[in-house]
Amino acid sequence: MIVQDQVVVVTGAAHGIGEGLARRFHKEGARGLVIADIDGPGVHKVAAEIGAVPMQLDVRKEAQIRELVALAREKFGEIDLFCSNAGISMRGGEEVSDDDWARIMDINFYAHLYAARAVLPEWRKRRKGYFLNTVSAAGVLTQIGSAPYAVTKHAALAFAEWLSASYGDEGIGVSALCPQGVRTNMILAEPGHFLLEGAKTVEEVCDAVIAGLRDETFLILPHPEVAEYFRRKAGDYDRWLRGMRRLKAKVFSQGS
Repeated sequence: MIVQDQVVVVTGAAHGIGEGLARRFHKEGARGLVIADIDGPGVHKVAAEIGAVPMQLDVRKEAQIRELVALAREKFGEIDLFCSNAGISMRGGEEVSDDDWARIMDINFYAHLYAARAVLPEWRKRRKGYFLNTVSAAGVLTQIGSAPYAVTKHAALAFAEWLSASYGDEGIGVSALCPQGVRTNMILAEPGHFLLEGAKTVEEVCDAVIAGLRDETFLILPHPEVAEYFRRKAGDYDRWLRGMRRLKAKVFSQGS
C-alpha cells in the first residue's frame, strides 16, 4: 500500500497519532483525505491546515461511521485505506463500572467492527482495500493498571487477525499498529508515567506506519522490542506473567 494517490479515511484525527497520520498521509500525497473525530473544532482545524474533509462523529455510533464512509465516497470515490484509529484509556480493573467498560469497548473494539461492516461489501466486490487499525502493544502483551485497555486492545488485535485471515486472499490488506509508549496526552494517564521511558514521538510512529503499509506488514511495531517481548510471552507464559507482576510492583511503588 503506497499512500500516494489513494483515498484515505482517518478517525480520531484531531489529536495524537490520528492527527499525525492525517498530516503524514497528506504529505505522502493522498488523493483524498477525510478525517473525523468527536472533537469537532479540533478536527476542523486540522482539516483546514491540510486540505482534508472533516467530520465530527462518535465512533460508538455505527450509523455515524456509515455516514463517514458515505461522505468519503461522495467526495472522492471508493476508499482505499481506512484508518480506524480512535481510542481511549482508563485506569482500573474488575471494579471499573459496567458503563465505563461498555464505553471503552465501544470505542476500542466496536468502532473497528463498524468500519469493517461499512467498507467490506464494496472492497470485496472490487477485491481491493486496506485497513490500518490502531491497536497497541497492550493488545499483544497487556497493560499494567488498566484491565479495560488491555482487554479491548486484545479484542481489537484478534479482530484484525481475523479480518486478515478471512479476506487476505480477496485483496483486502490489514495492518495492526501496535506502539508501546507514544508521546501523546494518553500516556500521561498511566501510573508513574512509566511508558515515557523509551516513548516514541508521533512522527516516529508515522514513519513506522508508512514503512509497514509499503511492505504490507500485519504487525506494525514502532517499538521493535515488542516483538521480543511477544516471543518471550509465547515461549514461557508463566515466566512472562511473573515478570509482569514484578513490573506492576515497580510501577505502583513509584506512585501515580
